[in-house]
Amino acid sequence: MPLVFPPAPAPALRSVVAALGSPTAVREAKTPALRAAQGSVTAELPLPVHVLDQLVPASSTTLAGWRYVIRCGDQSVAAADTVLTADGWAFSHFFEGPYIASTQRAVRQAESLPVPYQARLLSVPGLYMLTLWLHGDPTADPAGGTLTPTDLLIPLAPAPPGVTAHRTHRAAELLPALGNRLTPAPPLTAPA
Repeated sequence: MPLVFPPAPAPALRSVVAALGSPTAVREAKTPALRAAQGSVTAELPLPVHVLDQLVPASSTTLAGWRYVIRCGDQSVAAADTVLTADGWAFSHFFEGPYIASTQRAVRQAESLPVPYQARLLSVPGLYMLTLWLHGDPTADPAGGTLTPTDLLIPLAPAPPGVTAHRTHRAAELLPALGNRLTPAPPLTAPA
């Protein structure tokens, strides 16, 4: 079954396209592959990026932005993130690294599943972890942050120690295992 890629907000895409057309934005990007790209570049594979700050309770996430893969010809050369500001969606930055190829691999892996899912990214900052989040309701609002126990998570490489990249997990199974790895923030104490 094909994955469902929710439509990104038009201003998010426009901001990335504008940044790609800006010689300054591209030249100042810390992405050698993007700076060296010859020919036209396109923004593809829009994915909403949600952040999971707490694993318990693990049902609520926050939409942090939209991520696009930047392609030149048949090669992925970078990614672009957007963020929601008071003025609407805005370009944040370009980057490159292993998460781009890993995301594309996880998407191909998910496309072979027998039921449709909505594709999203889920970031767990406390573990420096990013997963492809396969939301069970393909028609859901992509800004909604409800992570259900039957949603699937595919950790991207590099995954934290003890977590196998590209192994599909139900959220109800993976999140409790991750909870043991997070150290709680120290309690605030009043000055004596």
